[in-house]
Amino acid sequence: MTTVLTPASPLTAADRCDRCGAQAYLRVVLISGGELLFCAHHGRKFEPELKKIAAEIQDETERLTAVPASASEDER
Repeated sequence: MTTVLTPASPLTAADRCDRCGAQAYLRVVLISGGELLFCAHHGRKFEPELKKIAAEIQDETERLTAVPASASEDER
């Protein structure tokens, strides 16, 4: 997904997908104002349509595959 990185606050576990309620990893700021939040699955599913109406897309899906700094060496 092509994104525009903005200085928006990071998404947290409290941010939920507007479609299914799962944790949100994408914030879509609409051209018309307002925003939508999506999990990675629904962000990919609706990507073509979102690009048409988005002023900005904040994509944090890389967090799904990131290794936590606290992981032991054999977990990395």
